[in-house]
Amino acid sequence: MNIKASTFEFLSALKENNNREWFQANKADYDHAYSDVKNFVEELIAKLSVFDKHINTDIKSSKCMFRIYRDVRFAKDKSPYKSWLAAGISIDGRKLDGPEYYVHIEPGNSFVAVGYWQPKKSHLAAIRQEIDYDFESFEETLKLADGELNDLSQEDKLKRPPAGYSLDNPAIEILKLKSFIILKPISDRDMVRAFALEHITEMFQQTLPFKDFLHLAIEGIE
Repeated sequence: MNIKASTFEFLSALKENNNREWFQANKADYDHAYSDVKNFVEELIAKLSVFDKHINTDIKSSKCMFRIYRDVRFAKDKSPYKSWLAAGISIDGRKLDGPEYYVHIEPGNSFVAVGYWQPKKSHLAAIRQEIDYDFESFEETLKLADGELNDLSQEDKLKRPPAGYSLDNPAIEILKLKSFIILKPISDRDMVRAFALEHITEMFQQTLPFKDFLHLAIEGIE
Protein backbone atom coordinates (compact mmCIF):
# COMPACT_ATOMS: atom_id res chain seq x y z
CA MET A 1 0.00 0.00 0.00
CA ASN A 2 1.12 3.57 -0.68
CA ILE A 3 0.09 7.21 -0.74
CA LYS A 4 -1.43 8.12 -4.09
CA ALA A 5 0.32 10.55 -6.40
CA SER A 6 -2.93 12.51 -6.59
CA THR A 7 -2.61 13.31 -2.86
CA PHE A 8 0.76 14.95 -3.44
CA GLU A 9 -0.66 16.78 -6.46
CA PHE A 10 -3.51 18.19 -4.37
CA LEU A 11 -1.19 19.31 -1.57
CA SER A 12 1.17 20.99 -4.06
CA ALA A 13 -1.75 22.84 -5.62
CA LEU A 14 -3.05 23.84 -2.19
CA LYS A 15 0.30 25.37 -1.29
CA GLU A 16 0.10 27.55 -4.39
CA ASN A 17 -3.57 28.43 -3.85
CA ASN A 18 -3.94 28.67 -0.09
CA ASN A 19 -7.27 30.48 0.11
CA ARG A 20 -10.84 29.55 0.98
CA GLU A 21 -12.24 30.12 -2.51
CA TRP A 22 -9.83 27.68 -4.15
CA PHE A 23 -10.20 25.15 -1.33
CA GLN A 24 -14.00 25.12 -1.57
CA ALA A 25 -13.83 24.74 -5.36
CA ASN A 26 -11.50 21.74 -4.93
CA LYS A 27 -13.13 20.25 -1.82
CA ALA A 28 -13.71 16.91 -3.53
CA ASP A 29 -9.98 16.57 -4.23
CA TYR A 30 -9.25 17.36 -0.57
CA ASP A 31 -11.72 14.69 0.55
CA HIS A 32 -9.97 12.13 -1.66
CA ALA A 33 -6.52 13.11 -0.33
CA TYR A 34 -7.71 13.02 3.29
CA SER A 35 -9.29 9.59 2.80
CA ASP A 36 -6.14 8.33 1.11
CA VAL A 37 -3.95 9.25 4.09
CA LYS A 38 -6.57 8.08 6.62
CA ASN A 39 -6.80 4.67 4.94
CA PHE A 40 -3.01 4.43 4.90
CA VAL A 41 -2.92 5.20 8.63
CA GLU A 42 -5.59 2.59 9.32
CA GLU A 43 -3.48 -0.08 7.61
CA LEU A 44 -0.40 1.16 9.45
CA ILE A 45 -2.19 0.83 12.81
CA ALA A 46 -2.92 -2.80 12.02
CA LYS A 47 0.75 -3.40 11.18
CA LEU A 48 1.98 -1.65 14.33
CA SER A 49 -0.38 -3.62 16.56
CA VAL A 50 1.45 -6.82 15.63
CA PHE A 51 4.65 -5.84 17.49
CA ASP A 52 3.78 -2.84 19.72
CA LYS A 53 1.71 -3.66 22.83
CA HIS A 54 0.74 0.02 23.14
CA ILE A 55 -1.10 -0.07 19.78
CA ASN A 56 -4.25 -2.00 18.97
CA THR A 57 -6.70 -2.18 16.08
CA ASP A 58 -9.43 -0.45 18.11
CA ILE A 59 -7.60 2.84 17.51
CA LYS A 60 -9.59 4.87 14.99
CA SER A 61 -7.53 6.39 12.19
CA SER A 62 -9.92 9.37 12.16
CA LYS A 63 -8.85 10.20 15.75
CA CYS A 64 -5.21 10.12 14.66
CA MET A 65 -5.59 12.60 11.78
CA PHE A 66 -4.71 16.25 12.27
CA ARG A 67 -7.06 18.92 10.95
CA ILE A 68 -5.94 20.71 7.81
CA TYR A 69 -7.26 24.02 9.11
CA ARG A 70 -4.61 26.31 10.62
CA ASP A 71 -5.07 28.28 13.82
CA VAL A 72 -4.16 31.75 12.57
CA ARG A 73 -5.26 33.77 15.63
CA PHE A 74 -1.70 34.59 16.71
CA ALA A 75 0.14 33.84 13.47
CA LYS A 76 1.71 36.32 11.08
CA ASP A 77 0.97 33.90 8.24
CA LYS A 78 -2.80 34.01 7.78
CA SER A 79 -2.97 31.17 5.25
CA PRO A 80 -6.06 29.23 6.32
CA TYR A 81 -4.81 25.71 5.49
CA LYS A 82 -1.81 23.52 6.18
CA SER A 83 -0.05 22.30 3.06
CA TRP A 84 0.36 18.81 4.50
CA LEU A 85 -1.64 15.95 5.98
CA ALA A 86 -0.47 14.19 9.12
CA ALA A 87 -1.43 11.70 11.81
CA GLY A 88 -0.28 10.91 15.35
CA ILE A 89 -0.77 7.25 16.23
CA SER A 90 -1.25 6.27 19.86
CA ILE A 91 -3.87 4.68 22.10
CA ASP A 92 -5.43 8.16 22.37
CA GLY A 93 -5.05 9.02 18.71
CA ARG A 94 -3.13 12.27 18.19
CA LYS A 95 -3.72 13.55 21.75
CA LEU A 96 -1.63 11.27 23.95
CA ASP A 97 0.59 12.56 26.77
CA GLY A 98 3.23 9.99 25.93
CA PRO A 99 5.25 8.35 23.14
CA GLU A 100 3.60 7.99 19.75
CA TYR A 101 4.20 7.46 16.05
CA TYR A 102 3.82 10.32 13.58
CA VAL A 103 3.34 10.33 9.80
CA HIS A 104 3.73 13.57 7.83
CA ILE A 105 2.74 13.80 4.16
CA GLU A 106 3.99 16.95 2.43
CA PRO A 107 5.44 17.37 -1.07
CA GLY A 108 9.20 17.52 -0.74
CA ASN A 109 9.07 17.21 3.05
CA SER A 110 7.46 13.90 4.00
CA PHE A 111 8.78 12.10 7.06
CA VAL A 112 7.92 9.72 9.87
CA ALA A 113 8.82 10.18 13.51
CA VAL A 114 8.54 8.34 16.80
CA GLY A 115 8.97 9.49 20.37
CA TYR A 116 7.58 12.02 22.82
CA TRP A 117 7.22 15.64 21.73
CA GLN A 118 7.43 18.22 24.53
CA PRO A 119 6.68 15.94 27.53
CA LYS A 120 4.83 17.50 30.41
CA LYS A 121 7.01 18.46 33.38
CA SER A 122 6.69 15.24 35.40
CA HIS A 123 7.29 13.08 32.34
CA LEU A 124 10.28 15.16 31.20
CA ALA A 125 11.88 14.78 34.62
CA ALA A 126 11.28 11.02 34.61
CA ILE A 127 12.74 10.57 31.11
CA ARG A 128 15.85 12.56 32.02
CA GLN A 129 16.25 10.53 35.19
CA GLU A 130 16.01 7.24 33.28
CA ILE A 131 18.53 8.40 30.67
CA ASP A 132 20.92 9.50 33.41
CA TYR A 133 20.49 6.17 35.20
CA ASP A 134 20.95 3.98 32.11
CA PHE A 135 22.50 6.05 29.35
CA GLU A 136 24.14 3.00 27.81
CA SER A 137 20.76 1.34 27.19
CA PHE A 138 19.39 4.57 25.74
CA GLU A 139 22.31 4.76 23.29
CA GLU A 140 21.67 1.14 22.31
CA THR A 141 18.04 1.91 21.42
CA LEU A 142 19.26 4.55 19.00
CA LYS A 143 21.71 2.14 17.38
CA LEU A 144 18.90 -0.39 16.91
CA ALA A 145 16.87 2.38 15.24
CA ASP A 146 19.78 2.94 12.85
CA GLY A 147 20.32 6.36 14.40
CA GLU A 148 22.72 8.42 16.49
CA LEU A 149 22.37 10.89 19.36
CA ASN A 150 22.56 13.78 16.90
CA ASP A 151 19.54 12.39 15.04
CA LEU A 152 17.25 13.35 17.93
CA SER A 153 15.18 16.52 17.57
CA GLN A 154 17.11 19.56 18.82
CA GLU A 155 13.99 21.77 18.95
CA ASP A 156 13.90 24.03 22.05
CA LYS A 157 17.05 22.41 23.44
CA LEU A 158 18.32 24.02 26.65
CA LYS A 159 21.53 26.06 26.46
CA ARG A 160 22.50 25.09 30.02
CA PRO A 161 22.17 21.80 31.95
CA PRO A 162 18.76 21.21 33.51
CA ALA A 163 18.56 21.56 37.29
CA GLY A 164 20.26 18.70 39.09
CA TYR A 165 22.65 17.75 36.26
CA SER A 166 26.25 18.86 35.72
CA LEU A 167 28.14 19.73 32.55
CA ASP A 168 30.44 16.73 32.94
CA ASN A 169 27.55 14.26 32.77
CA PRO A 170 28.22 12.00 29.73
CA ALA A 171 24.56 12.30 28.72
CA ILE A 172 24.35 16.06 29.21
CA GLU A 173 23.61 16.95 25.57
CA ILE A 174 20.66 14.55 25.61
CA LEU A 175 19.49 15.71 29.03
CA LYS A 176 19.24 19.25 27.64
CA LEU A 177 16.57 18.12 25.17
CA LYS A 178 12.93 19.04 25.72
CA SER A 179 11.60 16.50 23.20
CA PHE A 180 12.75 12.95 22.48
CA ILE A 181 12.00 12.33 18.81
CA ILE A 182 13.65 10.23 16.10
CA LEU A 183 12.74 11.65 12.67
CA LYS A 184 13.33 9.92 9.35
CA PRO A 185 12.68 11.74 6.05
CA ILE A 186 10.99 9.88 3.19
CA SER A 187 11.01 11.02 -0.42
CA ASP A 188 7.77 11.58 -2.34
CA ARG A 189 8.92 8.84 -4.69
CA ASP A 190 9.21 6.32 -1.85
CA MET A 191 5.81 7.32 -0.45
CA VAL A 192 4.03 6.51 -3.72
CA ARG A 193 5.84 3.20 -4.26
CA ALA A 194 3.79 0.04 -3.84
CA PHE A 195 5.59 -1.09 -0.66
CA ALA A 196 5.57 2.26 1.17
CA LEU A 197 3.49 0.82 4.02
CA GLU A 198 5.87 -2.08 4.55
CA HIS A 199 8.88 0.27 4.40
CA ILE A 200 7.47 2.59 7.06
CA THR A 201 6.38 -0.34 9.24
CA GLU A 202 9.94 -1.70 9.17
CA MET A 203 11.34 1.71 10.11
CA PHE A 204 8.94 1.98 13.04
CA GLN A 205 9.72 -1.54 14.21
CA GLN A 206 13.41 -0.60 14.41
CA THR A 207 12.51 2.29 16.72
CA LEU A 208 10.41 0.18 19.11
CA PRO A 209 13.17 -0.21 21.77
CA PHE A 210 13.56 3.59 21.79
CA LYS A 211 9.81 4.08 22.18
CA ASP A 212 9.61 1.40 24.87
CA PHE A 213 12.44 3.10 26.78
CA LEU A 214 10.30 6.26 26.96
CA HIS A 215 7.20 4.28 27.99
CA LEU A 216 9.18 2.60 30.77
CA ALA A 217 10.55 5.93 32.02
CA ILE A 218 7.12 7.44 32.58
CA GLU A 219 5.31 4.30 33.70
CA GLY A 220 3.12 5.05 36.72
CA ILE A 221 3.83 8.79 36.68
CA GLU A 222 0.92 11.23 36.38
